[in-house]
Amino acid sequence: MNVMTKDMTTKLGFDVERIRRDFPILSQTVRGKPLVFLDSAASAQKPRPVIDAMVQAMETQYANVHRGLHWMSERTTDAYESTRDAVARLINAPSRDEIVFAKNTTEGINLVAHSYGRGIMKPGQAVVISEMEHHANLVPWQMLRDAHGIELRVAPITDAGELDMAGLETLLQDRKVGLVAVTHMSNVLGTVVPAARVAALAHEYGAKALFDGSQAAVHRPVDVQAIDADFYLFTAHKLYGPTGIGVLWARRELLEAMPPFMGGGDMIGTVSFERSTWAEIPHKFEAGTPAIIEAIGLKAAVEYVEAIGFDAITAHEARLTDHALARLSDIPGLRVLGRAQDRGGVFSFTMQGAHAHDIATLLDRQGIAVRAGNHCAEPLMRRLGVDSSARASTGIYTTMAEIDALADTLLRVREFFT
Repeated sequence: MNVMTKDMTTKLGFDVERIRRDFPILSQTVRGKPLVFLDSAASAQKPRPVIDAMVQAMETQYANVHRGLHWMSERTTDAYESTRDAVARLINAPSRDEIVFAKNTTEGINLVAHSYGRGIMKPGQAVVISEMEHHANLVPWQMLRDAHGIELRVAPITDAGELDMAGLETLLQDRKVGLVAVTHMSNVLGTVVPAARVAALAHEYGAKALFDGSQAAVHRPVDVQAIDADFYLFTAHKLYGPTGIGVLWARRELLEAMPPFMGGGDMIGTVSFERSTWAEIPHKFEAGTPAIIEAIGLKAAVEYVEAIGFDAITAHEARLTDHALARLSDIPGLRVLGRAQDRGGVFSFTMQGAHAHDIATLLDRQGIAVRAGNHCAEPLMRRLGVDSSARASTGIYTTMAEIDALADTLLRVREFFT
């Protein structure tokens, strides 16, 4: 692995230039200008250890898993299954058997909506989400509502973009809520939700707690036992790993009680024309040939961020966030969405007289990659009184100079429109 060890990181401090050398894509130029990649919240770039691990598996040992007796199948099965151990360690899960692989967070939430929502919850119960959810943590619950008679309730956020805890508690007081499903960190506002407080409140009123950790698991250490969560989900491609694989963690007793999400190979115990029985968890929820190479890449990504250390990652992000907010607040006519006290490296903004798409296009001409649109959070956009925004987001490879390049270019964008 090219990245420095954790001991070296502790001794030398967070060396972002050393880390950047592990990401081949960052060395290129765009229209003669250095690439400034500020779209990691959508999908992060991949370090060399992740790329090498996936290529090596394809070149030297690829075979299907769980089914073969030859040495390549056994070796690949070991590599695939060892990813559960790495993920369990990353989020402090009690058992590797509680780690379910899905295609991404979206599929994982759909799995919970189907298997827990339809399989365990009763018509007349309610699911609570918040006003700042990604569509992935909204649409599956609407589908559950329409198909299964579950009520969908929406917890408000404050004008600062924080979860309104009093408003959440009001929705729980009739004890009809079976599940509270909220983001751990907003993909639009950067708001970090107090997950342990949410879980405690949900449990007080007899509900389970699910957290969409797609953003949080990248920027903060996650401990599902300390949070006291019931379900936690994140996706590999935002954690410097490949697309096509995500993680659902759930308490063992919940997974054992939930019916399968899909039927087919690898999730069965026995099959006859009359009936089938299911495999033990987690395989009960993993029908068909899995994302083998992607799982191997996920393990390499987990080991990569662990080698750097989340203390160092969080401190680096805090410096970037403070610097970005200070620079962006100095630009006349620019509004940063959200003022949460606890926030991560995601900054959505609007500019007076300029559409978000035009902002992103002009930034792109200077080699700066940002996102523009509603960020799969249309209801939140309406709550904030806008139809779209531009969004810059940081990663472990983001530098102060890149934040300055963004701010300096936005000043020129403002001059262009005024």
